[in-house]
Amino acid sequence: MNSKIYITVGHYGSGKTEYSVNYALHLKKTYDKVFLVDLDIVNPYFRSNDARSLLESSGITVIAPDYAGTNVDIPALPPDVMRIFNVDDAAIVIDVGGDDDGAIALGRYKRFFDDADVSVSLVVNTRRPLSGTIEEIIEMKENIELSSRLSVTDLIADTNISDETTKEIIEEGYKIVKEVSKHLNIPIKYVVSAIDENFSEEVNNKLFKIERKLLKI
Repeated sequence: MNSKIYITVGHYGSGKTEYSVNYALHLKKTYDKVFLVDLDIVNPYFRSNDARSLLESSGITVIAPDYAGTNVDIPALPPDVMRIFNVDDAAIVIDVGGDDDGAIALGRYKRFFDDADVSVSLVVNTRRPLSGTIEEIIEMKENIELSSRLSVTDLIADTNISDETTKEIIEEGYKIVKEVSKHLNIPIKYVVSAIDENFSEEVNNKLFKIERKLLKI
């Protein structure tokens, strides 16, 4: 296949879903065909499928389990995921469930990913439990890689505490993720922000603006 697959992984509450939705909308500016795959098998309550109306009205195809958006909690995978491996010239964003538990879902498609152009972004929010230190972030990365059988290719610094996020909190989180980047020799792809501030030049060069209200937090 000649499509590009963007996988987002990370800790519970890291901001993966918000980033995935915003990134899919961002990719639609470049690609005619964009898919967002809701592959979260561990959290039935807050997921990318919640933004289905917005995404579909923007021309983005959403693939999600049949139970998504209901009170049914079943760790099932959407049967039409296989569609993404037979589409040409598309951008495909896959929003994966939290930690290594959620990343297990990726292992099922390992042989297809091996033949595709895939990037795996680890979304890091240093204000979340078990994600606040360099050691914890590295351990999280290694556990996710073991479960998914894929390697993380880049980091997304998404330190936030929702509406109470400040410039200082974002800059503070970036410094920690930067140390992880140096230790693992993995680049930081973006620094995510939903607030309008004048950040340092280093952060501004990697800034990716998102709208948290898209998922009605």
